[in-house]
Amino acid sequence: MTRLSRTFGYQSVEENEREQRIRRVFEAVARRYDLMNDLMSMGIHRLWKRTLVRLAAPRAGQLIVDLAGGTGDVAARLAAADRVVAVCDPSVPMMQVGRARGHRHVQWLAGTGENMPLPGGSVDTITIAFGIRNVTRIEDALAEALRVLKPGGRFLCLEFSTPWAPVRPFYNFFSFAVIPRLGAMVAQAPEAYTYLVESIRRFPDQRSFQALMQQAGFGDVSYRNLSLGIACIHVGTKPAPAGKGSR
Repeated sequence: MTRLSRTFGYQSVEENEREQRIRRVFEAVARRYDLMNDLMSMGIHRLWKRTLVRLAAPRAGQLIVDLAGGTGDVAARLAAADRVVAVCDPSVPMMQVGRARGHRHVQWLAGTGENMPLPGGSVDTITIAFGIRNVTRIEDALAEALRVLKPGGRFLCLEFSTPWAPVRPFYNFFSFAVIPRLGAMVAQAPEAYTYLVESIRRFPDQRSFQALMQQAGFGDVSYRNLSLGIACIHVGTKPAPAGKGSR
């Protein structure tokens, strides 16, 4: 089991307490979450999300789920009239902010990464951007993603990762010294951003998360570093049943 499942920031907590605290974090920052993302990444998160959407390659007739999609900024980029795009997120306040923005052709589902309200084998593509760190059990969330995907369906995960060694000292200084202060000033929630920074530090590196996806049953697992490894997109495919070709 990953190091995140019984932690909240620097504290050791039970899994149910971790889940409740994370819910409170996103309730506290919902209205200023996207602004904080712009400030924390100097706007680069928007380029990373565009890359995610381009790799997802949404097509007509598909059912696409943006897991932990929050305010719907990724889903809005995936959406069009000829496909079904749904945000699935446990934070109703985050989704309410997204609904108020009037994203076209986006549906909204309350659900966790470990328990999506979707039948097995029904989804063509799952995307998740900066949300896999916040599930209670990463292994269970990967298993759930595999369950709801169609054979040949793809899972694409954009997440902060381990940057290349030369940039780590600067990255660590910005993460631990600057981001919590921004959280205090802009979002008025310093403890929330202390948690978010610490969860990034504890998240598996590129190869370790690739191994977790492979252990969960995904095939053709690959990853692509972004911005010198500060972020990374992992991609995996649900294998076709034995004896059958891919879709």
